[in-house]
Amino acid sequence: MDTNESNPDPVKVPKRVWRRHSAEFKARVIALARQPNASVAGVALANGINANMLRNWVRASSVANADQTSNCISGKSKALSFVQVPIPADNPMSSPASRAKTLAPSPPSTIEVQIHRGDTKVVVSLPLMSASAAWLREVLG
Repeated sequence: MDTNESNPDPVKVPKRVWRRHSAEFKARVIALARQPNASVAGVALANGINANMLRNWVRASSVANADQTSNCISGKSKALSFVQVPIPADNPMSSPASRAKTLAPSPPSTIEVQIHRGDTKVVVSLPLMSASAAWLREVLG
């Protein structure tokens, strides 16, 4: 059985026409999509375009901007370096180690674990060491 004989005139499918958007339109829509608290899908819907296409435009423009920024910075890479900033001390004779001890609180030397089972409460104080961690893993399973 030949299917071509039953339908001698093939149906002509209309050729798909792609819309072309101007660079000004793209720039305006990308700027709208980059606004704080702006929904890319909402901006796309309001402008009659597909949200995925707008996301691609935004991504492509951010990559292009990053490339331009890196090209500008790469010429000045010698100027970008670590700059040490002196921090005045309360006592100029004190060492950096002693200043660090006064600024940062000392860590606790013990850890307290409370286990509740019904009406029973168990409180355990353990020294901060690896053996305590192993005991906790075994107890808490």
